[in-house]
Amino acid sequence: MANVVAEPAGEASAGGQNYGSAPYRGYVLLSLTFVYTLNFIDRNLLGVVAQPIITTFGLSDTQYGFLNGPPFALFYALMGIPIAMAADRFNRVAIMAICIAVWSLMTALCGFATSFLFLLIARVGVAIGEAGGTPPSNSIIGDYFKPRSRANALGIFAMGVTIGGALANAFGGPIGGMTDETVLSILGSVGLGGLPEQMGWGESFGWRFAFIALGVPGLLVALIFFLTVKEPPRGFSDPPGTQRVEKASFGETLQELFSKPSFWTMAMGASLVALVGYGLFGFQAPMMQRVYGVSPGEFAIRFGVPLALVSAVGTFAGGFLTEKLSARHPGAVAWLPAIGLIISIPLYIGAFYMPQDNYLLVLVVWGLGAGAHYAYLSAQYTIGQGVVSQRSRASAIAILLFLIALIGNGLGPQIVGILSDIFMRMQIEASGMSDVLTNEACRAKDLSAFTPEQQDVCRMAYGEGLRQSMAATVLFFIPAAIFYVLSSLTLKKDLVAKMS
Repeated sequence: MANVVAEPAGEASAGGQNYGSAPYRGYVLLSLTFVYTLNFIDRNLLGVVAQPIITTFGLSDTQYGFLNGPPFALFYALMGIPIAMAADRFNRVAIMAICIAVWSLMTALCGFATSFLFLLIARVGVAIGEAGGTPPSNSIIGDYFKPRSRANALGIFAMGVTIGGALANAFGGPIGGMTDETVLSILGSVGLGGLPEQMGWGESFGWRFAFIALGVPGLLVALIFFLTVKEPPRGFSDPPGTQRVEKASFGETLQELFSKPSFWTMAMGASLVALVGYGLFGFQAPMMQRVYGVSPGEFAIRFGVPLALVSAVGTFAGGFLTEKLSARHPGAVAWLPAIGLIISIPLYIGAFYMPQDNYLLVLVVWGLGAGAHYAYLSAQYTIGQGVVSQRSRASAIAILLFLIALIGNGLGPQIVGILSDIFMRMQIEASGMSDVLTNEACRAKDLSAFTPEQQDVCRMAYGEGLRQSMAATVLFFIPAAIFYVLSSLTLKKDLVAKMS
């Protein structure tokens, strides 16, 4: 058991009050949300310009799923825990500023990739930087906001996931769709017009410029964040009588969590939801291009931005409803996400297969699915830090994100990619042309060597295989919902920071 220590000067508990003035507390929350948004802009940009990258490097969907999944997830997970443990001991604001600078720089370097391996290494760098963003943020919010206000604050913070997706589409799509002449003109205005030729970028390098344009500004954000956000006293907003204790070791945090089944069932549910979310986001633009001929830039504006914004509303609504219902129903933070996930299944699958002649209907159905899906986000953070003492909050969130990264980000894109290639091969076999056509042959830029009928089969299989894969992946929401229901059954007993 940890030893109780004397309250340091300037860090006396305020007895369950919010820390700082309301305007400054709002600024801090918006700053953390903006950083979280930037995190997901840089992370999601790969999915926005997926098809141009697949074409540039001649990747199969399995290879692209690997690029977008396991290596990123592994390094994100491995680095998250030691960084979070440092955040439980040292200045969280400084740690976050360094991490923002790292992931922003590595995002820009993705644009300079001249090979699959180069791009893979740069993505690993992004993962290492982003691993230090979320756990310290949750810990800081826990010290700025008293327990009853945290669900709503974390709901606002969690909107960074979906807002980041919206902005990745809003900026990444149009920038990635720029012609080479436009990019050369912009680079020439700052004296870098010869860069593409010097780096051997070849043709169609708008996607490269998108990484550079969205990565570099993060270096300035890191500096502003460090200079303007104040490190709060630890445990300031905890209830009256809460004792200050030494920071928990990783083993002590695990020991505390082992007695909290709500955490583990929620973590499995959140991981499976993330599996679907990362899988769909990574491949939705390529699916629409292959099946309906929607370009990446067009998809980003017509679908990517509005879907991400609706998802943000769903995230906020989930946190808002949780705060309103928790006083009477403590388990609402867990069973509300379960309801949303079940609702989203038919909506997603329906949107994937609806004819595109009614754009608004498709968008509404898809948007309702996304809103119901992302209502779960604030729940994972509220439960994740609510079942442990303040000494373990950042480390508990890091353990949660470790599982989400490995299962969600690690397996989601990879599963969609593998299933896509399998279903594509099945489509080719069903056409009776498997003696002539292969997955690799059908992915080629030039299909002129095939007959018109064979070309049609290639295009159909390439798109339909991916669509079937995405529809199958949505079904992972069923076990995810079951895990959230199980979490609700033990949550009242496990909570340390009561929500009423």
